[in-house]
Amino acid sequence: MKHILDKAEVALEYPDKFYSGTFERSSRFEAAFDAVGMRLVLERPGDTDVRKSVHLHVNYGLLADIFAQLAATASRIPAGEPHRDMLIEPLAALHRAVKVGKGSQG
Repeated sequence: MKHILDKAEVALEYPDKFYSGTFERSSRFEAAFDAVGMRLVLERPGDTDVRKSVHLHVNYGLLADIFAQLAATASRIPAGEPHRDMLIEPLAALHRAVKVGKGSQG
């Protein structure tokens, strides 16, 4: 697992319940692809009163739709926003990795 360098916020809303949590620098995450999609684990270690985790699995079709919506709204990130530059290389690396994987199968 890798330490979170920024922050993630999670909210789950049910008709009769609401859960929310923040994962910051004291937390960790793990993200990976598997045979059918992407999994993400956010984990805040500690005593039982503060310990929490979120496990998310998204199949490839939905993940592709998410990426498409993100691409369509990327212009909403202000030009001067420092996090904008932080996205460029990891996204380019993902693109290269997916292309190489595609080329090695066929």
